[in-house]
Amino acid sequence: MLRAEPFRPFDLHLADGRSLPVEHPEAVAISPPGRTIGVGLKDGTIEIVDLLLVTSLKPRPDGRRPKRKKRAE
Repeated sequence: MLRAEPFRPFDLHLADGRSLPVEHPEAVAISPPGRTIGVGLKDGTIEIVDLLLVTSLKPRPDGRRPKRKKRAE
């Protein structure tokens, strides 16, 4: 999905239930052995992910970031 042309943003779903948005192919760095990746997030942080913990990739049909659920206060 990183090399798809045209690139479409997608969500990376992890075994612990989290999902990480991949907005652009340049936001992902692949380690030389290929087992871990770094995903750059909009807040400037980087999540390091073991690829064995990725459960699925979900492309966004409209290419946009999903809306955040509102928290119950």
